[in-house]
Amino acid sequence: MYDDILVPTDGSDAALAALDHALSIADRFDATVHALYVVETDPIGHSAPALDRDSVREALQDEGERAVAAVEERSAERGVASTGDVIEGVPETAILDYVDEGGIDLIAMGTHGRDGLDRYLVGSVTERVIRRTHVPVVVVREEVT
Repeated sequence: MYDDILVPTDGSDAALAALDHALSIADRFDATVHALYVVETDPIGHSAPALDRDSVREALQDEGERAVAAVEERSAERGVASTGDVIEGVPETAILDYVDEGGIDLIAMGTHGRDGLDRYLVGSVTERVIRRTHVPVVVVREEVT
């Protein structure tokens, strides 16, 4: 039923919670987990014009590689095949393009569960992906402690 499962990750607890669900599904269907970290560089110049854009981009690339490596490590521990990519772009657009280009059958995403003003101001990549994708999405809310 599922051959390829996408787990967009930002390295957060919410993304790791979604990964656990994705690994269970992948194990059952002998699917491959695809970890994707999107470096969103567009707002860098607007929100922090004094910063060196290349340094920020490099730091975000490094963060992305660590997040993807964590997914691949957990996948290996569970005996699930995985692959990972760090790309630049607008997160929801990059995720949707990856789904289309990679033949993804299912997306497993975490959400931070923001509401009210935080949700309005920060927005939700997960929500925007759900509204625009043609494949099923498993959404896992970050556990609040």
